[in-house]
Amino acid sequence: MRTWNDLYKMLKNGEMDRSLMQTGCEDINAYRTRATEVMNGFEKTFGVKEDTLAALCSAPGRTEICGNHTDHQHGHVLAAAVNLDFLACVSPNGTQTVHFQSEGWPMTTVDLSDLKQQEAEKETTASLVRGVMAELAKAGYTIGGFDMYAVSNVLPGSGLSSSAACEILLGVAGNHLFCQDELDAVTLAKIGQKAENQYFGKPSGLMDQTASSVGDAVAIDFADPSAPIVRSVTANLEELGLALCIVDCGADHAALTGEYASIPREMEQVAAFFGKKVLREVQEEEVLKAMPQLRRAVGDRAVLRALHFYADDRRAVEEADALERRDRDAFLQLVKESGRSSWELLQNITPAGAVEAQDMAIALEAAEIALNGKGACRVHGGGFAGTIQAFVPTESVSEFCEKMELMLRKGCCHVLNIRPTGGIVL
Repeated sequence: MRTWNDLYKMLKNGEMDRSLMQTGCEDINAYRTRATEVMNGFEKTFGVKEDTLAALCSAPGRTEICGNHTDHQHGHVLAAAVNLDFLACVSPNGTQTVHFQSEGWPMTTVDLSDLKQQEAEKETTASLVRGVMAELAKAGYTIGGFDMYAVSNVLPGSGLSSSAACEILLGVAGNHLFCQDELDAVTLAKIGQKAENQYFGKPSGLMDQTASSVGDAVAIDFADPSAPIVRSVTANLEELGLALCIVDCGADHAALTGEYASIPREMEQVAAFFGKKVLREVQEEEVLKAMPQLRRAVGDRAVLRALHFYADDRRAVEEADALERRDRDAFLQLVKESGRSSWELLQNITPAGAVEAQDMAIALEAAEIALNGKGACRVHGGGFAGTIQAFVPTESVSEFCEKMELMLRKGCCHVLNIRPTGGIVL
């Protein structure tokens, strides 16, 4: 690890540009400026001595391409890291206290002398800090306190999984400071998921953390969540004549944990009907044969959500294969089918009972109008709020964004790239 002063000089002199390019940034000058501002923010917040050691860490947001709510049922997903990230300067402070300053937010302080789950910390950044560090300690490493100053352009509640990016950022930093960088990307993803499930209190699958940690596009088989099979997929959208657009529907994920939790809970109720834990362990034919009894036992929404699982589980594999063979038409058709299944079967577009506010449904219909039969769009991520995803013909991107911003609001449409790397020390 370099001293803060040496790191800062290398950054300003352009000696770190090759490392910075690993983030998939389109403008190296802009990213270098952003990294410099992070280091200045660290100095202003924590102070710097001549021997202060420091590192720059980055962890990307992710976009789910197919496999909507299939990961927690041990299914298949297709996801990719994007060129929006958490970027941080971190330094060990020789204590047992973590100081985490995310720009624009109050300072988070966590005492690592107590690594037990704290009920009062649920759904806070402190819970993620404590959870990640607790998992590193469980893995046998001697952890310590550190100071971190972070900025993020992965907007909270955007559907690009800012929470997973934060978890991977903390994991990458902890791995570098206390584990000699021994832990691989999938292990860090599992650590992030445990922090989110057990400490933060959100019952997510492992897709978000894996996509953020591994980077590029990845096809993941979660048949054994303790050892997911991760296949790198070449997702050259430019070669297919497509651009990835993310549209913010205007509502965030605040207070929607219950909506998300209902999906794995109801899917698992279907599995439990057959004496199993998750739907991957139950054949679709069994569900179809038992549908009358199943409807009475668990309700129609649970059955529909189970049927979505089987269909999207197949599509995730087919879509990865379509990308690999550069089959644009097949890829777009599968995207459309996945989006329609999420809306009709999974029912994660509008929170239960919402009538007047249906932001995501409006955004999806607006995208269909703007695409005018070309490209494809779908919900991605947890749903109910956040963002939708559209694959837009490259020649139509400007027109698409213009129409979306006319129908929704200015600044809602973002054109992203798939990032080649996951969580890294720069």
